[in-house]
Amino acid sequence: MRSIRRTVRLAAATVIAAGISAAALAPGASAHATAQAAASKGPKPTIVLVHGAWADASSWTPVIEQLERAGYPVDVPPNPLRGLTYDSDYIASVLSQIKGPVILVGHSYGGAVITNAAVGDPNVKALVYIAAFAPAQGESLEDLLSSSLGEEIPALPTVATTYPVQGGGTDAELTINTADYPSGLLDNELPAYEENALAAEQRPLSVDAATETSGTPAWETIPSWYMIASQDHAISPNLERFMAARAHARTVDVNGPHLIMLTAPGAVTSLIEQAATATTG
Repeated sequence: MRSIRRTVRLAAATVIAAGISAAALAPGASAHATAQAAASKGPKPTIVLVHGAWADASSWTPVIEQLERAGYPVDVPPNPLRGLTYDSDYIASVLSQIKGPVILVGHSYGGAVITNAAVGDPNVKALVYIAAFAPAQGESLEDLLSSSLGEEIPALPTVATTYPVQGGGTDAELTINTADYPSGLLDNELPAYEENALAAEQRPLSVDAATETSGTPAWETIPSWYMIASQDHAISPNLERFMAARAHARTVDVNGPHLIMLTAPGAVTSLIEQAATATTG
């Protein structure tokens, strides 16, 4: 049960305009020159958003809408939530089929997935962690959650069930108690009907996802950005700060709960755009 309690801690600014040369903006500059300057930037990178545990791709909806309005192509693949190796391999296969530069974003457990999925992929130009795990090599999420920083907050109440695995037998998976979902993951910041719907729609997390150790972290070689959710009740904010500092990530601290992309989508979108502008122009 102690392992289960550790496991249950999982969770699931200004837009920088596309540059136009000073000459193009000077009085009397022709429309053709302006168009040439804008075209020199080329297409925007694809933003790939990876959700975490006890959520699904719809948890990114407000951010998707803002990114698409800003002209970014967005891909939001389902995270299987079956195990770190399997999930990372799946997301890596999605990345391999995208042409051009990619900004890879992960929330909560999705951060551990992008840490592994981006390794060796030259198209991934930046990693963006949103209240997310960023494990080091040989480190599991359970290791992080059982650390002194991880145990600064109490475990979230969960319900354990089983699911069948290929070849026979069963494994364990966890969901958040629906009555505790609004306070635990959203700090009761959304209307009750929205919070209740999110609790009902949550996808379970396999215990394997928390116990498998991480490989070589992509943040060692890929520039990283990190958003700390200062009111997070699923991952200790101080653990988030530790992981961000270890990854040498450009870090922002935002007042919000674990599912901060639903309560502060503008801030999340801004951080993603900063990463895109800094790494792809």
